[in-house]
Amino acid sequence: MRHTQHADYALRVLMYLRVAPQRRGSIADIATAHKISRTHLDKVVRRMAAADLVQTTRGRGGGVQLVRDSSTITVGDVIRAMEDDFAVVECLGAARFCQVAGVCGARNVFARAVDSYFAELDRASIDDIAANDDGLRGALEFRNRSAEP
Repeated sequence: MRHTQHADYALRVLMYLRVAPQRRGSIADIATAHKISRTHLDKVVRRMAAADLVQTTRGRGGGVQLVRDSSTITVGDVIRAMEDDFAVVECLGAARFCQVAGVCGARNVFARAVDSYFAELDRASIDDIAANDDGLRGALEFRNRSAEP
C-alpha cells in the first residue's frame, strides 16, 4: 500500500508543528523547511483543517497550529483523513467486477491485512514519530533549536 503525497505532507506538517515554537507555523515556513511546494502544501493544510487536525488563522500572527495535543493524534487518524481509497484489491472497493468475488477468500485476507495495518498506525501518535525534538529542529533548520513548543 502506497500513500499519496497529501498523507506524507500532512505527517510532515504535524511533525513540524510539534517541534515549532508555540506549535505554530506559516505554510511558507513549513514548505521551506521541508523543501516542498507551498501551493501543494496549502491544499494539504486546507484538507487537514477540514478534518480538525489543524487550525488556520489568516493575517499577521496567523498561520497553522495544532488543534489538540500531538500525543492524541494518531498516524492512523492522519492517513484516514488524507486518503480516499484503502481498497488494496478490487473486491475491497466500491465497484466489484471480479468474476470470483463471491467464491474467493482473498477478500477476507486483504480486509484483515488492512485492519491490521490501521491497528498498527493507530498505536503510533505524532509524538511517537516525532520524538527526536532536537533532531527535527535541526533537520528543519529552526533558528532557535532549543525553543520549546
